[in-house]
Amino acid sequence: MASRTLRFALFGNIYQAKKSAFINNIIGSLKESGAEVNIDSEFYHFLVDTGRAGLPVDNVFNGNDFEADFVVSMGGDGTFLKAASRVGEKNIPIIGVNMGRLGFLADVHPEEFHNCVKALYEKKYTIEDRTVIKVKAEGNEFVGSDCALNDVAILKRDNASMITIHASINGEHLTTYQADGLVVSTPTGSTAYSLSVGGPIIVPGTHVFSLTAVAPHSLSMRPIVLSDDSVITLRVECRSHHFLVALDGRSEKCIEGSTITLQKAPYSMKIVKRQESTFYSTLREKMMWGADTRG
Repeated sequence: MASRTLRFALFGNIYQAKKSAFINNIIGSLKESGAEVNIDSEFYHFLVDTGRAGLPVDNVFNGNDFEADFVVSMGGDGTFLKAASRVGEKNIPIIGVNMGRLGFLADVHPEEFHNCVKALYEKKYTIEDRTVIKVKAEGNEFVGSDCALNDVAILKRDNASMITIHASINGEHLTTYQADGLVVSTPTGSTAYSLSVGGPIIVPGTHVFSLTAVAPHSLSMRPIVLSDDSVITLRVECRSHHFLVALDGRSEKCIEGSTITLQKAPYSMKIVKRQESTFYSTLREKMMWGADTRG
């Protein structure tokens, strides 16, 4: 199969051992193709500790100290997002291998991985560019990446009271949200947290962001979709004097009165898609559109 050596960087789920059950087959498929296999140290030590010693990998890397032709994320969509945060500006395409149920990002079943590797060598795949949100929080520094592939959520910290979010678009006041929070989503994240709070489903490749309030005080506060060239500015007031900013689920505490600025990152995330896999086919399966759900 191999006509050239491809380098792969592997990331995986370190919390559920059963989701790494296919790891030997996956690494075996890569080595059979003549690939160079590099693996994240945290994932590697997890595999060794759970009885998978002697994995035939070429290198073990720490943190963001890796280079590759492709990144392989083994887990679910959450694992994919963590891998994406490590890829950052490296411009490396990511393949999502789902060890559980089908995901929107992790859409390759382990049993299909051998054919997926073959398609990579035969160049029978496409790469989708996905918009990333860059976040700047006045007076706060984020631990790790300051960008999000799915969404950025502004959330209250306590259970008692709402927060007030003054939102402006390109310097013009939009509205003041009184709610449990606000989700700013990319098209990639529109089927995640945003969807669960009533946001729209947005087809990837559409150059927009969506803003959707979490449990708003006013029923007239509806989602809004705007160009991803927009600069979104948010100023938060809250009784607890602190609130949370969550980037793809990674939460940071911020001080009341901080100005949060969100805009399109200067780079995109690249996702490998097989020719037979489309957003619409995944959407139909995940949403069970057309399925007879009657008992």
